[in-house]
Amino acid sequence: MNKVNNNLRHFLTLTDLSSDEFRQLIDRAIELKAIQHRGEIFEPLKNKVLAMIFEKSSTRTRVSFESGMAQFGGHAIFLSPRDSQLGRGEPIEDSAKVLSSMTDCIMVRTYEHEKIESLANHSSVPVINGLTDAVHPCQLLADMQTYFEQRGDIKGKTVTWVGDGNNMCHSYMHAAMLLGFRLNIACPEGFEPEQAFIDETSDHITITHDVTSACKNSDLIVTDVWASMGQEEEQKIREQAFSDYQVTTKLMALANDDALFMHCLPAHRGEEVSANVIDGSQSVVWDEAENRLHAQKALLEFLLLK
Repeated sequence: MNKVNNNLRHFLTLTDLSSDEFRQLIDRAIELKAIQHRGEIFEPLKNKVLAMIFEKSSTRTRVSFESGMAQFGGHAIFLSPRDSQLGRGEPIEDSAKVLSSMTDCIMVRTYEHEKIESLANHSSVPVINGLTDAVHPCQLLADMQTYFEQRGDIKGKTVTWVGDGNNMCHSYMHAAMLLGFRLNIACPEGFEPEQAFIDETSDHITITHDVTSACKNSDLIVTDVWASMGQEEEQKIREQAFSDYQVTTKLMALANDDALFMHCLPAHRGEEVSANVIDGSQSVVWDEAENRLHAQKALLEFLLLK
């Protein structure tokens, strides 16, 4: 029989958090990072189990969640369609009921956002979005933790997104709304964010095809690969469309002197970003990548120990 949890919370998009909760998670992630760096043992999730469903491949998402559960004294189980009934047509609703009767939390990395919503609707334990085609909220927890560590609160700052109006861009739009920063989105024509996200966040964003004007006086410049997973067949078309949207030292020079550069990785040097930017002094991509671990530990604690 499934567990009854009257305080059940899911994390499917950033808007599942209030602005205050988002900031609390950032602060807690910074504390947890300090605890781990001091070598202290802290195991609040002892005997807790996280089921991790991966329909899309992953490095950072898998390692950060698996390491986070191990450091917290819990355990993580990796499930892929190749070695579970998920790949043999078992309905997502059935999987949700079974997994939530045996585990304490479910993390999913998949394609259609509707799939994770369906799983959450039939789960009796918290469901975490490890990435869908619509949004990537866990990455924004890490990105915002990194900015807060480096520069303080992002409220009132200007962030510029350069490139595709994809799932990462959508989550940046949500973050702008929740944390009160201005988001410039510089994208080629035909690659704008989805209209639903534009409607939801219109007071906090500006969309332009002029990458130069978008980068002026920015505090943070962010980009992502030109072709995400599942879009590889569009690579040639996208290379042409995005040729003017590479983040270079010239673009970074238009931003404020203390501007940071972020990328969720993996990166393609010479495509969306030049090597001298991603490997340069303004880049915080390695801190950002490490912070996936600490931000997600804060999230796990938040969802499981309320």
